[in-house]
Amino acid sequence: MALNIYNTNSRKKEKFIPINNQKVGLYTCGPTVYNYAHVGNLRTYVFEDILKRVLLYNNFSVKHVMNITDVGHLTSDADSGEDKMEKGAKAQKKTVWEIAKFYTAAFQKNLGDLNILHPNIWCKATDHIKEQIELIKKIEKNGYTYKTADGIYFDTSKFKNYGKLARLDIKGLEAGKRIDIKDKKNPTDFALWKFSPKNSQRQMEWESPWGKGFPGWHIECSAMAMKYLGETFDIHCGGIDHIPVHHTNEIAQAEAATGKPFVNYWLHGEFLLINEGRMGKSEGNFLTLEDLLTKKYHPLAYRYFCLTAHYRRQLNFSWEALSGAQNALNNLYSSISNYEEPTDIDSVYQEKFCQAINDDLNMPQALAILWDLVKSDMETSKKLATLFDFDKVLGLQLEEAYDHAEENQAETPVAILELAEQRQIARNEKNWKVSDELRKKINNLGYNIEDTKEGYSIKNIPPA
Repeated sequence: MALNIYNTNSRKKEKFIPINNQKVGLYTCGPTVYNYAHVGNLRTYVFEDILKRVLLYNNFSVKHVMNITDVGHLTSDADSGEDKMEKGAKAQKKTVWEIAKFYTAAFQKNLGDLNILHPNIWCKATDHIKEQIELIKKIEKNGYTYKTADGIYFDTSKFKNYGKLARLDIKGLEAGKRIDIKDKKNPTDFALWKFSPKNSQRQMEWESPWGKGFPGWHIECSAMAMKYLGETFDIHCGGIDHIPVHHTNEIAQAEAATGKPFVNYWLHGEFLLINEGRMGKSEGNFLTLEDLLTKKYHPLAYRYFCLTAHYRRQLNFSWEALSGAQNALNNLYSSISNYEEPTDIDSVYQEKFCQAINDDLNMPQALAILWDLVKSDMETSKKLATLFDFDKVLGLQLEEAYDHAEENQAETPVAILELAEQRQIARNEKNWKVSDELRKKINNLGYNIEDTKEGYSIKNIPPA
């Protein structure tokens, strides 16, 4: 069954055909480690994890590379402002190396909590200065650079089809509208190497053929992707905000250096919204995974929440929606806890599931198929085997929940039993509002209540 994915470059779904038979080269843009990742960022990493799992499910081997940006990402896409790392270090009264180490570890913990598979290769920008300098030298040799007072810049007017990925109207861009033009030749030109300021000393700076300084933000991804995956590779991913600047510039500098196509398939995840507006650090309205955990949400409830919308559709965050996802996950865990040991996978349901995930990662449809299976009359041993198979892609840790179901069923505290009895009274009186409120209260205390013919059953929520 063919895997079809939406290619941002062509603006259509395409059959996925890797360069090297069943081996896939995958590059995903990682975090700038000056602060915690917010849940909007993490939605992109969940989408990329689903993509990777779908590739593995289709029997591809995947070489996955993810960068850690620990230098060169300025506060403005105009190649101006402070380096985010240096700014973060000053604010936190630490060295840039200390905050890079701290927030890298925090990010990796987030991935673990969300059951996101780690990349095969982590690559830090500061560990690859040599590769970035070598790439800039190639671009320079091919005639695409010029020097300004503050750095070495890429001349976008010399690169044919610059802006193709984003469908940029280059002629329509006004100087200073997208970026501060200063002494650049074109509004879209971007820094390959920035010179250190003369009146202050940076914590991160290196010698180069052009003078002491640091690399531009975009050059790191091109240099590291090509080092580990080759001059042309299969898939590059990121959030949609990377399309008009970062990914557009990656393509320009890579192809200017090699004369070859850089990437065959570009995939981008849509924004997570909050109160119908974009969630982001610059907007000052972001939530971290730790914020969710503080409110007693299971981290996989957030993963489940992300699966309820297609990765190319905007998703609005609300506590109510997250509670709904947690309830659904609790119900799933509770349902399988009583199943017989797994036997054979059901081929009919497996085929339906495969059709959904291979149609550009249609996870809402995949979840619908999962619940259709749970509600079916199929023997539970076959159901469980099939659900475990689905979970290779979903990543909801169903096997772990099933294996620990018995040991999690400690004696239910009296306080929980009292709330359950109050809820049963409310249900008998058809007071659904109070019933729902009590269910949420029980959930928040770490238990799941499920209605049965006899009344109800209470089970521990599996730990994160």
